[in-house]
Amino acid sequence: MDSFQTGQMLSLPAELGSNNLELAEPAASAARGDTGPHPEAAREGPAPLPTRPPGQEQPPRASTPECKVLLKQADALASGGRLREALEVYRQLSERQQLVAEQLEQLVRCLAENVPRGEAPEPPDGSLAVSCAVAAEDAGVATAAEATEVWDGFKCRKCHGFLSDPVSLSCGHTFCKLCLERGRAADRRCALCGVKLSALMVATGRARGARRAGQQAPPPLRVNVVLSGLLGKLFPGPARASQLRHEGNRLYRERQVEAALLKYNEAVRLAPNDHLLYSNRSQIYFTLESHEDALHDAEIACKLRPMGFKAHFRKAQALATLGKVEEALREFLYCVSLDGKNKRARAEAQRVSFDDQLPKGLPPLRLLQGRDFVFYVWSDCSFLPFLFLNFRLFYEPVTTPCGHTFCLKCLERCLDHNAKCPLCKDGLSQCLASRKYSKNVIMEELIAKFLPEELKERRRLYEEEMEELSNLNKNVPIFVCTMAYPTVPCPLHIFEPCYRLMIRRCIETGTRQFGMCLGDPVKGFAEYGCILEIRNVQFFADGRSVVDSIGKRRFKVLHQGQRDGYNTADIEYIEDQKVQGEDCAELMGLHNCVYEQASSWFHSLKSSLKNRILNHFGPMPEKDADPQINPNGPAWCWWTLAVLPLESRAQLPFLAMRSLKDRLNGIRRVLAFISRNQN
Repeated sequence: MDSFQTGQMLSLPAELGSNNLELAEPAASAARGDTGPHPEAAREGPAPLPTRPPGQEQPPRASTPECKVLLKQADALASGGRLREALEVYRQLSERQQLVAEQLEQLVRCLAENVPRGEAPEPPDGSLAVSCAVAAEDAGVATAAEATEVWDGFKCRKCHGFLSDPVSLSCGHTFCKLCLERGRAADRRCALCGVKLSALMVATGRARGARRAGQQAPPPLRVNVVLSGLLGKLFPGPARASQLRHEGNRLYRERQVEAALLKYNEAVRLAPNDHLLYSNRSQIYFTLESHEDALHDAEIACKLRPMGFKAHFRKAQALATLGKVEEALREFLYCVSLDGKNKRARAEAQRVSFDDQLPKGLPPLRLLQGRDFVFYVWSDCSFLPFLFLNFRLFYEPVTTPCGHTFCLKCLERCLDHNAKCPLCKDGLSQCLASRKYSKNVIMEELIAKFLPEELKERRRLYEEEMEELSNLNKNVPIFVCTMAYPTVPCPLHIFEPCYRLMIRRCIETGTRQFGMCLGDPVKGFAEYGCILEIRNVQFFADGRSVVDSIGKRRFKVLHQGQRDGYNTADIEYIEDQKVQGEDCAELMGLHNCVYEQASSWFHSLKSSLKNRILNHFGPMPEKDADPQINPNGPAWCWWTLAVLPLESRAQLPFLAMRSLKDRLNGIRRVLAFISRNQN
């Protein structure tokens, strides 16, 4: 960027200063082609009130061909970085009365591109540091440079202020309750992920009027109980200041400006280093036409948050109104560098740049290098109340629509037994219906930042538990229900709380496997069983589910046990003993004979019965070329045993057999017996 000789800017026209603050004025916004304030500005504080009448009309646009050529030449020079030559051409147009503010858009864009982000312009007299120090001393606290930091995680991502009545959405993000309540309920969205609140939070019931009208009541916004209590105990000053800020914003919108100022004065006393309070109070001072006070607060807000768009914008407007055109231009250019898409900032920069006669030069933009940030720091938080259902540190915390926070696994286990909040007993059937839980982002970040060692230990315990649950030889989960065979489908209806937990753990560990055994009135369950693998699970809104599983391997129970209400067992897997030579040839002949016998019996059944078998178990598997290729024997044997009309106790011995020859002989005897009875 070319360096410019310092020149004296002409005084700001009166009509320019009259419109500096009317961001919320529809007419002004439309006239200037503004699409709305900066995203940050739209949420930070009260919308500006109209303070002065609109300015006079601009001079007519350049109409002669020569002036059009000069304007294109100036824009081209500015785009090429030849700013000194471009300024000379712009000056010539200004002297001919053929230049308006709107035509300086290219110049402003090029100037803003040379302003490094994160380096805000510094007042020439160092008044900023003095203002911050005076403000801190007036509040009875340490100077800004000595202040400590409030963690950014405790700030609302919509208003950028300290969380007030924090509400945690089902997507895991947390905002002030009043910030979420702005606008129509149907249009409310999460400011971070963009999902509509109506899709995130389903009302637990319908209001009386809504019931009569047949319409769904708007989703309730419930305060996060743990987080609200934590903030109130650790930060009573900032928490109260945040409430006062929201009250002041409400009064400002109701045009009770002086009452709003009293609220903000009290809030600043409680939280003297909150940039948002100074930025919003600057707006209030500007509305009351106390421009020096507005500039003072805006400078402090810029010091506390150098990258804050709205604080710099308000500072620029105050400077422009006070006639400090050079400093105002620097601030407006810095705003454009922060958000190049903000038309309002570009328009104001163009207006400030324009005057009856453009100066021959502009002062160089003096930027601060390595500016100090001002923060709060809060001390030991090892006493945080993060223990609840399992008396451990929160792990994967989720917040319910009623505002209570639990570990994800703890909440799921509670919902297995009762679809109500364990604390307030509000209905949580919508959680069961959606099966979508998003971790509370701020709680996770808070724990990771301030309790890293405790979190590390908590994660270690969780990983050890998952490793133990993944063991398919020791403490294997056992579903005590029916007979299951290798390669044969086994659909299950899951409704008991203990089995809901068991199936969920099988999925979470990634094994997707559990054992199936027959019940035994003496031992509890049978000595032999089959491992099932989950292929698919269909969940219902009331918590029940249908599990599509298929048999994998046979096992023998070595030791029985229990875990969290369901049965477990230490097991060993069993396989068929292979034979060779003459025994193998004999086995092959027996295998072919019994297969033909089983196929003939199945095709002799009535069509209705065959269709039921096919729908439930699928078609009969093909005969294997080598019956010993599978450690569990041919698949058609197990399919035949599953469809034969035998009691479970009569089927169990086949599962325990390790001799394929004995199993084939047993199937042949059963088929012969059934055929005799049919005849």
